[in-house]
Amino acid sequence: MKPAFTIVFFLLSAAALLAQDVPLRVIAFGAHPDDCDIRAAGTAAKFRALGAAVKFVSVTNGDAGHQSMGGGALAKRRRAEAEESGRRLGITYEVLDNHDGELLPTLAVREQIIRRIRQWNADIVLAPRPNDYHPDHRYTGVLVQDAAYMVVVPNVCPDTPPLRKNPVFLYYEDHFQKPSPFRPDVAIGIDDVFDLKVAALDAHVSQVYEWLPWVDGQLDTVPKDPAERKRWLAQSRGNEIAPAVRRALEKWYGPERAAKIAHAEAFEICEYGRQPSDEDLRRLFPMLGR
Repeated sequence: MKPAFTIVFFLLSAAALLAQDVPLRVIAFGAHPDDCDIRAAGTAAKFRALGAAVKFVSVTNGDAGHQSMGGGALAKRRRAEAEESGRRLGITYEVLDNHDGELLPTLAVREQIIRRIRQWNADIVLAPRPNDYHPDHRYTGVLVQDAAYMVVVPNVCPDTPPLRKNPVFLYYEDHFQKPSPFRPDVAIGIDDVFDLKVAALDAHVSQVYEWLPWVDGQLDTVPKDPAERKRWLAQSRGNEIAPAVRRALEKWYGPERAAKIAHAEAFEICEYGRQPSDEDLRRLFPMLGR
């Protein structure tokens, strides 16, 4: 993309966002304090650049996700990491106090989700699909699904005013095939904010440089030097774009621009929330342009 065209494109995108009555409000849920960053930090950065209000919510406190520490000390560390990630992205980051590895789709936790969506007055809600290797991920997906209609019902959580318009709920990309594979309805090119996504992930030191490499048997490959390990992190997160996501990029950006995109985040519309048209999606994701 030529520099002049890039400037015009982002000015038009910003104008489209500012033309709305109020700035867009986006809330994303993850099971653990790094999950939203992994799936949507680039998109969050692009929303923030356009003036949208963005919030990440971790449904558990992450107090089990480490090989050599746990409990309250780990929860405190991971909360601080999430806060630092939020600072780097310029977003709000909240960590709920539910135990890692023990999440269940209970009424009490569903009400936590409903209240957060209402309090944020969300236009867009992002969450995992309810099929995943990790039970916390699965149940986060179920909990957000279960909230998708209830956010507009006044007699549910009556202490928090209901939304008058149901948000659009979307799932993060995953690679699970059963009972059905992920379908990318929206794909966002994030090359221009990929460094910011890496910076957000870099804040989660206990995870990206310790726990996840240890689980994968690759802890000895993590560099000790901060700059080198950040480059290592960028390489490990630079995954190849799936064919279905590439086709979605072509739909939204056109074949020529899509072919140049190296990093992307993709989302599937949940059938339980408001069902947007393509024109609605362009208004909700103004970084797609026209």
